Amino acid sequence: GEAVPAAALGISPAMRGIEEMLPRIARHSRTLLITGESGVGKERVAIEFDRLARESEKCPFVAVNCGAITESLFEAEIFGHEKGAFTGATRIKKGYFEQAHCGTLFLDEIGELPLALQVKLLRSVQERRVIRVGGEEPIAVELRLICATNRDLKTLVEQGRFREDLYYRINVIHLRVPPLRERREDILWFARKYLAELSLQHGGGRRLLSRRAEQVLLDYPWPGNIREL
Repeated sequence: GEAVPAAALGISPAMRGIEEMLPRIARHSRTLLITGESGVGKERVAIEFDRLARESEKCPFVAVNCGAITESLFEAEIFGHEKGAFTGATRIKKGYFEQAHCGTLFLDEIGELPLALQVKLLRSVQERRVIRVGGEEPIAVELRLICATNRDLKTLVEQGRFREDLYYRINVIHLRVPPLRERREDILWFARKYLAELSLQHGGGRRLLSRRAEQVLLDYPWPGNIREL
């Protein structure tokens, strides 16, 4: 098999294009929207953006799955809470915004947030300030914000299911990560990469895919994208 080319995100023209743009985006933008189907590698792009933008190894990267936070816990998780703010709040807790101070906050699946929670998120996104649950004083946070979704936010805005003001606030720079079926050059690149990693992890020497195995991988549409692969 041929050697795997050095790249972080893939060897297809689409992913090479994203990889070439990221350094410039990382230098000049603090807000990024990444869209694409589930499993295409949106978080991988976010991590690469963070790596290029960070000033220090101490800068945190905080990833949050917005679809997994219950509405009742949203404010305490995102904004934090003061001691005694509610039953069980036995200590001060920094929310995700504060945890990401001086680093990057990655809000994945932002399209899953209910409208009521979008309103609460909007002020912190535009002002870069948070007020902990049970607190009164706003706390300034300096961070890069990356939002990701597999939904069409513009359609959700037209349907009244996503706030237009929040959409324009997070859609400063937009990167679309195409599905694997649209960048077939990446299929064998990823397959060989994973096979090499697994061979190293489990021992037994270097392993290669047969021509037939490669063709089977190339012929498959990969509805679950890289995660399925």
